[in-house]
Amino acid sequence: MAETTDTGLPRAVAIAWGMQEVPQRGPSRGMSHERIVKAAIEVADNEGLAAVTMQAVAKPLGFTTMSLYRYVSSKDELLRLMQDAALTIPEKVELPTDWREALRVWAGVVREAYRAHPWVLEIPRGPVSILMPNSVRAANLGLGAMKDLPLADDVKIGVILVISQHVASSVELERDLAQEGIVAVPAEGVAVLAEVITPERFPHLAPVMKSGNYIDDEVPVVENGDGIDAEYDLGLNLIISGLETMEQQGTPVNDATK
Repeated sequence: MAETTDTGLPRAVAIAWGMQEVPQRGPSRGMSHERIVKAAIEVADNEGLAAVTMQAVAKPLGFTTMSLYRYVSSKDELLRLMQDAALTIPEKVELPTDWREALRVWAGVVREAYRAHPWVLEIPRGPVSILMPNSVRAANLGLGAMKDLPLADDVKIGVILVISQHVASSVELERDLAQEGIVAVPAEGVAVLAEVITPERFPHLAPVMKSGNYIDDEVPVVENGDGIDAEYDLGLNLIISGLETMEQQGTPVNDATK
């Protein structure tokens, strides 16, 4: 359970919103929450999230590991602060008047935030995360994109969660494919696979593979994440098409999630 303040708010939330006082005494007087989080993000950007330790963060700051604990109570708290600070959502974004295009712009903003620091995807999101400043900005912007869409607020929150998950999954796939590098299957390999992925065993996929639309023996399947944009757009278009159907059918707002 996240450590809380006297107000009942999780400490990470209070710190992120500037509600937690900075210690004024001791050898670490020149330190701040912002400096600590910035140093931690630099470690994650350069070496990966696994390299983020209290010692690794303290070293470039010129302070002892124990000094950090006067500002952040645990590594888990630090990770929550890093997660929010890394997913920067601009306070002001110009949204198109059409809710469909507005949702696409909003999703793009969230996508670029994840792309800038993809290691954020390794940190679980939960009840504390949604109370953090950038999560609140993201939700507010998403609701603003749907202000003219006649659905209940709880349905719109559901849309935000669905699109956010789609965006995060797309960026995660993009990152994984980029790390894997070029995947090319020669004709011999395709032939071998065809012996086990047969129409009898896989009647729906086998014809697709045979047509060359699943594995290409001439062109690498993926190189540095190329090609993910099409799948990202497809997923977003499907979500928006579903919302259009709900709007056109006049789905009762109270039954929209049933």
